[in-house]
Amino acid sequence: MMYKGFLMASGVALVGVVIANGTGTTLVAGSCLIAFFVLLAIASRGVPSLQRFTYTLAIFSAVSAAMYFPQLFTRWGSFELSSLIVPLLQVIMFGMGTALSWRDFTGVLAMPKGVLVGVVCQFTIMPLVGTSLAYVFGFPPEIAAGIILVGSCPSGLASNVMSFIAKANLALSVTLTAVATMLAPLMTPLLMEWLAGEYVPVEFWGMMWSIIKIVIIPIAAGLVFHHFFHGRFRWLDAAMPFVSMAGIALIITIITAAGRDSLLEIGFLLILATLLHNLLGYALGYTASRLMRMPERDCRTIALEVGLQNGGLASGLALEMGKLATVGLAPAVFGPLMNITGSSLAAWWRDKPLPDDAMHPETSVPENAVS
Repeated sequence: MMYKGFLMASGVALVGVVIANGTGTTLVAGSCLIAFFVLLAIASRGVPSLQRFTYTLAIFSAVSAAMYFPQLFTRWGSFELSSLIVPLLQVIMFGMGTALSWRDFTGVLAMPKGVLVGVVCQFTIMPLVGTSLAYVFGFPPEIAAGIILVGSCPSGLASNVMSFIAKANLALSVTLTAVATMLAPLMTPLLMEWLAGEYVPVEFWGMMWSIIKIVIIPIAAGLVFHHFFHGRFRWLDAAMPFVSMAGIALIITIITAAGRDSLLEIGFLLILATLLHNLLGYALGYTASRLMRMPERDCRTIALEVGLQNGGLASGLALEMGKLATVGLAPAVFGPLMNITGSSLAAWWRDKPLPDDAMHPETSVPENAVS
């Protein structure tokens, strides 16, 4: 009954959005829209089939707040909120490291074909699709560079969660995420210099150091922490997923507020291009795996690894480039969209039979793969 009450209240808030827009009271419309998403997110907790959308709805609420009240998320006095992005990403990457172990990297030896196909797909499909979409849509240079940046980043922990839901090869997913992340300091600047150099200046060594600082060092620290202290701080294991989700939501909110004007100008086209980028990643990743005669479980894994990118890293790199309000927009849009499409695809796959289950015992769930 409680959740039904929240659902009814969200309906009232939506009516308020319509009325406020009709009367031209923009700030009231914004407040009602924020309330609508918050109430709908709470109501979704009472419907098992909708629970996977709770986080995305919460992000939509935060994005709405950033669009209508950007001043709240850009600066507090003399403090620029954008300065929080890199430290938040480092905390998130540390959490990723604590969820991994050294044996996740040895999975390369156990599944060499899957890792090779997955890594090649990761660093070819999404960068080239992003470049093609940027050209076809004719975006301004810095917006185009942001789309290519998203495609040039590795996958993140979201792909591991979605692989678990989809009954994919979770061991392969975790290994691919780990390997692609370790390759990112080389591959991401290389791809950006090659594909986005005509849109924005790309400093190869500077971007490499940014990735090492934002990703590699925190993950290495997390791996060391996992090795020596795994299981001793259970409160930390339980808290890190929530800290990561809150951090990503705050990053998206700050970027949206910083790029509000650009987003209002090209918002629909950017959302469409980003959605196509995401969906083509799934489709082409799956197709390429099928062409390589991979088992169904591995095809699902590689499709999710390719389609689900580390948008947080892309946001951090946009900040390091000094172009958060433009280059950072595509990563901010990509994050919420990929949560919707990824969870929907994973749920659909979950109910589809896997004919090769018995042939692939290595696909059991590693204990540390999903926080």
